[in-house]
Amino acid sequence: MSEAAWPSPRRAWGFIALLFLAGLFSVIDRTVLNVVVDPVRHDLAISDQQIGLLQGLAFGLFYAFMGLPMGLLADRKSRRNLVMAGIALWSLATIASGLAQSFGQIFTARLLVGLGEAALSPAAISLIADLFPPERRGPPLSIFMLGQSLANGLAIALTGLILAHAASGAFAGLPLVGVLVPWRLAFVLFGSCGILVAALMLFCREPERRGSVDHVAAIPGKDELHFLIAHRAVLVPLYLGFAVCFAVVYGAAAWAPAMLIRQFGATPAFFASFLGPVSLAFAALGPLLGGWLLDRSMRAGKPLARFTILALVPVCAIPAELAVLAGHLPLAALLVASSGTAFAVLGIVMLATLQSIVPPRMRGAAVALTLVLNTVIGATLGPLAVASITERVFGDPAMVGWSIASFALPALGVGMALYAMARRNIRRDAELMDLLGA
Repeated sequence: MSEAAWPSPRRAWGFIALLFLAGLFSVIDRTVLNVVVDPVRHDLAISDQQIGLLQGLAFGLFYAFMGLPMGLLADRKSRRNLVMAGIALWSLATIASGLAQSFGQIFTARLLVGLGEAALSPAAISLIADLFPPERRGPPLSIFMLGQSLANGLAIALTGLILAHAASGAFAGLPLVGVLVPWRLAFVLFGSCGILVAALMLFCREPERRGSVDHVAAIPGKDELHFLIAHRAVLVPLYLGFAVCFAVVYGAAAWAPAMLIRQFGATPAFFASFLGPVSLAFAALGPLLGGWLLDRSMRAGKPLARFTILALVPVCAIPAELAVLAGHLPLAALLVASSGTAFAVLGIVMLATLQSIVPPRMRGAAVALTLVLNTVIGATLGPLAVASITERVFGDPAMVGWSIASFALPALGVGMALYAMARRNIRRDAELMDLLGA
């Protein structure tokens, strides 16, 4: 029996619109804490170290280690329901963060934010693969990733607006939220928007899974592990290349603002008026460019071109990691922001490649493994490596820009080499070449 027709464009793009909003609020809800550090510290009487735990360990613990179970669920259960439940959970947890009265309460809430968000990407990427045929997946994947790319800048801007308006009494007298202090109000408003997105998911219908999904191993993860081992020559360097490159993303993002302040005398006003808007522009360009490159390679009948893109894109991030060499502040900030385009392209092409070279029943788990490795390797190694080089090698906080370059350039070289290895090895793997359509 032939497969059913693809979902109508209206139905498919309606789903993408909600996934875009889900991705947008997922990043806003996890990063709003970064904008309200001082009022949270004051109201809850907690230390900087405890704030650091809330930003890193509390969110990342479940986000990393629940990623694979969520991916396995996405390959077996309703992906729409999984996304809807995840949005509802992290949104309620964001509201709970705004109502927390102690460190323990907000730590628990942040754990649940990570747990809910772990469900989104594996299920969403798998849904996109069944909403659109291969030659049309670039734009919807780009739109989904665009929401996450823009969210950091929007979180800063929207939180600032909420804090400013709350301080002027704009919300006074409103039921429920009118009595909240500004930082608590920001959490509650963002979480409430997520609840609305989850409710709208009820109007979407789960698309039919493409390909053969009849066989599912009795032991969850067994088939996925066998597939990874059987094709390790391609998949291991592919995953590690992505994780190493994203160690650069996390490391540079953590310390580039400090570099601009210490090396070039940047001020918060400069971040708001120049770095923020420029970063948004580069972040918006990346997913669109990545989608265009994907579709162009498919139309040209060159599915292996995506491996070439993966191996070459890290070169485009090198100028950003050398921003310390810029002669003046605007140029340095422009270089820092430019990495948003390069790494967004890398993410788009990587996720699309995974969806093409794994069986349909493993798509959720394939994406979930990237979340695990990028969180455990990237988020842990990147910022710590840069800080360690600054303290232990240079011994001077003003040298942090050189620490970024010292870590990032070799790491990008390793990432490029791993992607080149994956490209070479896939030519020898008949099953993956067949899945890729090459």
